[in-house]
Amino acid sequence: MSLRTRAATAACAAFALTTTLSGCGLITADTPRNTLTVSDYYTAEPGNTALTEILRSCGRQTGVSVVREVMPRAQLVPKLLRDGAAKTLPDLVLSDNPDLPKLASTGALLPLEGRVKTEGFYESVLKAGTYKNKLYGVAPGVNGLALFYDKAIFKKAGLEPPTTWKELRKSAAELTKDHRYGLALSAVATEEGSWQYEPFFWGAGADFAQLDSAESVSALTYWTSLFQDGSISKSALNWQQSDVAEQFIGHHAAMMINGSWQLAALSAEKGLDYGVVPLPTQNSDGPSVTPLGGETWAVPKGDKQDKAVQVLNCVLSKDHMIQWARLRADVPADPAVAEQLVKEQPDLAPFVASAPTARSRTAELGTAYPAVSKALYTALQQAAIGQLSPAKALADAQRQARSADH
Repeated sequence: MSLRTRAATAACAAFALTTTLSGCGLITADTPRNTLTVSDYYTAEPGNTALTEILRSCGRQTGVSVVREVMPRAQLVPKLLRDGAAKTLPDLVLSDNPDLPKLASTGALLPLEGRVKTEGFYESVLKAGTYKNKLYGVAPGVNGLALFYDKAIFKKAGLEPPTTWKELRKSAAELTKDHRYGLALSAVATEEGSWQYEPFFWGAGADFAQLDSAESVSALTYWTSLFQDGSISKSALNWQQSDVAEQFIGHHAAMMINGSWQLAALSAEKGLDYGVVPLPTQNSDGPSVTPLGGETWAVPKGDKQDKAVQVLNCVLSKDHMIQWARLRADVPADPAVAEQLVKEQPDLAPFVASAPTARSRTAELGTAYPAVSKALYTALQQAAIGQLSPAKALADAQRQARSADH
């Protein structure tokens, strides 16, 4: 999700870590036994090159060659589910953590408890890789959300970064002026929209089991008020998180809600003096809960599973973990490594602080999460444009989610 490097690849690109190949269909049943195959969706930089280097290094350490098959996430996920059902998955898989439960439900993945070294990892990281009480995926690094603010604009207005929803609404309204909005966020009708809304949803005490609860209606009523105030552009309904960052960089927004992966790009921008603080909470003593983002590694069952586990343990080693986190501005899965990285990158501190309490989007629902997410982001759009009241939009969302579950 890096700012200026959205993948332009539309079809499929495959990379061998010993020699560069091109085209699709390189991973076959005839792949030599000393070669491990990997599927992932890191088509963009710096993730693409970083992952290639780490896998090459771990391949050398474990005595195997590693072949990557890389394609955009929209194509990779359906392919993995088909391959999982057919038990023809590659030897290692890297997928977004909300996609893991469906993949694990095929029965094609190897349980990792006792096989992969995760001692000391954040419990939230392990929950994100768990399906039906078994660990199937492990992330070397995770990400979350925080509030970015323009220091110059705040200084001129004599304001401090908001810490509560009331302060956020007040500051956003006060800082909305001319061609600048007080706040930018992604409210797009995809998982990105749900992801950015979930801190409000959970912060109000709502849960996915009842989308139309009083707590849920309260959260959406507040969130919708930011649009009604004119503090958020209606264009946010079409913005991805990279678009939100562009608005902030262009000084078209005084604040934005965004992820840690934006830090490298923002730091490179001249003339942008920004700060990062934890997301405001409903009350001063309220819970701060952000969704846990990041990709999980999984090992499919097969005759190469033991060697794949060795490679994965290498990928999860502290040296490779911090190498990956530095480039991605991720929070390392190991708190000790995270503390080390914060000393180098102080702006990462709010994300590290939120990691212990970050919530897995699939922990409550498992394979049912995507349907609930869709129902939720549909309700967000309907409420934001005034098509339906928050209560009515969420009542429809609850019916939609219940229907999908049956």
